[in-house]
This record gives sequence, C-alpha cells and structure tokens, in this order.
Amino acid sequence: MGRLRAYFLAGILVTAPVAITLYLAWAVINLIDTAVSQLLPAQYNPENYLPFSVPGLGVVIVIVALTLTGALTAGVIGRLVVRAGEAVLARMPVVRSVYGATKQILETVLANQSSAFREVVLVEYPRRGIWTLGFITGHTQGEVQDLTVDDVVNVFIPTTPNPTSGFLLFVPRSDLHVLEMTVEEGIKMVVSGGIVTPPDRRPAAARRATVEERSRAPETVE
Repeated sequence: MGRLRAYFLAGILVTAPVAITLYLAWAVINLIDTAVSQLLPAQYNPENYLPFSVPGLGVVIVIVALTLTGALTAGVIGRLVVRAGEAVLARMPVVRSVYGATKQILETVLANQSSAFREVVLVEYPRRGIWTLGFITGHTQGEVQDLTVDDVVNVFIPTTPNPTSGFLLFVPRSDLHVLEMTVEEGIKMVVSGGIVTPPDRRPAAARRATVEERSRAPETVE
C-alpha cells in the first residue's frame, strides 16, 4: 500500500502541472475565441460553414489585427489619426486619466530599455528584522526624489498568493539587497507562499562570507 500510494502521488506530480497548464491555456483560447466570434459577421465566420469549430481562430485574428494596427500607426497618416484620437480623449474628464495612466504604464513596461521588473530585491518590511521580496520598477523621479535625501528606487511588494496586488515603496538603494534569482523565480516563490524556493546561484565565496557574517552577528550584539 505504501508503494501504491507513492506511485499515486508521483502520478499527481507528473500529470497535475500539465493538466492545469493545458486547462488554463484552453480557457484563455476559448475566452478569446468566444469574444471574437461574436464580433465577426456571420458571412465571415468559418464556423458557420464548417461542421466543426476551429479552436484558436480568435487568437490568430487578434494577433493579425494587432500587427496590422501597429503597421498602420507606424506611418504618417496613422500617427495623425492616433494624435487626433488622443486629442479627443484628452477632452474627456474621466477617460483621459485612465487612458493616460494606462498608456504610460504600457510604454514603460514594454520599452526595450525598460528596467521595470528586471531585478528581485530583498527589503526589510514592514519593520526591521522582517524581510520580504520586492521587484524594482524603476528609479524614483520627480517630487518624491527631490524631497528625500537618499537615492531611492521604486519597489513593488507583491502579496501572496495574488502577486497582482501589493504595495509601492520608495526605498533607499543602500537598503536593498539585489538577489541573483530571476523575476520569474521570484514570482513563483511569492505565489507558492515560499514552497517553491530557487537555488542560491551566488559564488561559493559569497555564500561562505554570508555564513561567517551570520556567525559573528551574536558576538557583535553582545
């Protein structure tokens, strides 16, 4: 019975990640297909002519539409149309705030030279002696930086298990410990509540120095 139980758990460990991934991918594709099929005219929808549905058709249409939109807006006429549309949105009290903030965030994140979410850091929060993972979203600028003496950076502190919510902290750069783990590994650690822990990729000398510093800490306090 013990061996059978071990086989059963091994089967769960092998099949569960694959099944969950396929289910989520299928759910997203089905959601996009359903939304796009409702927008397509009946005469252009192939599902009205074929005896079976075409999975992924909506995803292909969305990718092609976004690519064509980018190609059209790259020209002179496209830029003029975009500017005219932005001028109209700028006159709408509520819409202009949402549009401006969304555009600025996307331009910052999708920029080729963007430093947003490129580094995982360790920061003492919410008090001294307690550490948490954070992600650097950029260098602090404007009034916040002008009112602080130290050189501070924007650090996003995600919550567990939903990393899309969290807190924005302005932390002095000297108080941050940049980690070797990737952003993906940091998100996995946050989502799993610490169950998934990436390995320590630091050189052996750096790890030994940390161990020696930790062993000398009680003597320093005394």
